[in-house]
Amino acid sequence: MKSAILISPGVLEISTKAIEPVPGPGEVVVKIKAALTCGTDLKAYLRGHPKIPMPSPLGHEYSGDIYKVGDGVEGFPVGTPVMGVHSAPCGECFYCARGLDNLCGRVMEDKVLGAYSEYIKLPANVVKRNLFVKPERLSYEEAAMLEPLSCVVHGLGLVRRLDYKNVLILGAGPVGLMHLMLNKAAGKKVIVAGRRPNRLKMAKELGADLIVDASLDGMAWSVMEATDGLGADLVIEATGNKDVWENAPKLVRKGGSVLLFGGCPPDTKVCFDASRLHYDEITLIGAFHFSPSDVKDAYDMLAEGRIDVKRLISGSYPLAQLKTAFESLIAGHGIKYSIIP
Repeated sequence: MKSAILISPGVLEISTKAIEPVPGPGEVVVKIKAALTCGTDLKAYLRGHPKIPMPSPLGHEYSGDIYKVGDGVEGFPVGTPVMGVHSAPCGECFYCARGLDNLCGRVMEDKVLGAYSEYIKLPANVVKRNLFVKPERLSYEEAAMLEPLSCVVHGLGLVRRLDYKNVLILGAGPVGLMHLMLNKAAGKKVIVAGRRPNRLKMAKELGADLIVDASLDGMAWSVMEATDGLGADLVIEATGNKDVWENAPKLVRKGGSVLLFGGCPPDTKVCFDASRLHYDEITLIGAFHFSPSDVKDAYDMLAEGRIDVKRLISGSYPLAQLKTAFESLIAGHGIKYSIIP
């Protein structure tokens, strides 16, 4: 079985030594049809990742066909086209009991990696809670977008009750563009700030009311001018960059909120202006992962055609050229690539 193994940062091998997986009770094996590149995988490739101990199989955005089925599995006969995510909560811990199942103590420990492979085995809790039949209208590449869209759905769920009419998105990568798409669908005015011209161009094509080159000194002035000198009602940080985190509260209006969506490297320390947070009543909101309800909402969006993710997929590479796909993204080309085993 061919499988991509991240040996250490920058060292990626396509192994043929991996043994074809066998499902246990409640488990399934999926024959991968498409796996998408992801910012988390790219970070792991560049610098390592605390949740991906190396050497490790890599990849977690996938779709494919049911290849083998374990005892007790219902609703997924062999050959069924499916789409899913790589984790699911335990349903029993302190956090799950309080409806905070995205913070489940086991959700990261029990996650499955290895979508950049010919086959992937899904644990029983994923099969039970977060695996779906792929609609015929969706391509396998579009279906593989379920996992990142679930994260975006979760983040926006945290701000759903806020009274905001305009939003500033810091970062025009895949998740920043998905935040743009969902906010435009909700009738919001959206400003997108980024550094890569091709991604800002895409943001404009996807409906951004204003795009701003974040590499220029006049970014803050442009945001203020577009918001009548007040600042954005909501700022979404979608880069995971320390400097951007620290800059985000400077661009929100009094009484506004900042959604800190992008994950920074471990042990990153950020500094905010305490008087701004206190006297202007700025709310900072952290966002992590997703719950099964978020996955179901994301699935419904894709299945019903309420969000068109095709334009976020810049092309495809065979599994043997996964490193080339990563290097292309590092060079600033494309948004997401589909990896075909």
